[in-house]
Amino acid sequence: MSATVRVELPSNLSLLARTGRMVELAVEEPVTQRTVLDALEAAYPMLEGTIRDHTTKLRRPFLRFFACEQDLSHLAPDDKLPEAVANGSEPFLIIGAVAGG
Repeated sequence: MSATVRVELPSNLSLLARTGRMVELAVEEPVTQRTVLDALEAAYPMLEGTIRDHTTKLRRPFLRFFACEQDLSHLAPDDKLPEAVANGSEPFLIIGAVAGG
């Protein structure tokens, strides 16, 4: 069974993928960070390695994941995402973190 999930990409990744900032993906259930990112990389292979490390599949340090006004960046990759993301009513946001001083 799959769910339709909306993912909002930062502008640099949407340019690389040659798509709009918001994409809709068919994601295998349960809907987790891993299943969303697997579906995203399958649909847009040029994004492979830009969001997660090629080898470890862990989130890159200067990217954050948000949904439903919550920072989901430190969830385990296989933790279920909020139901609002799984049913498509809220997007899964990939945000470039700001660093500096």
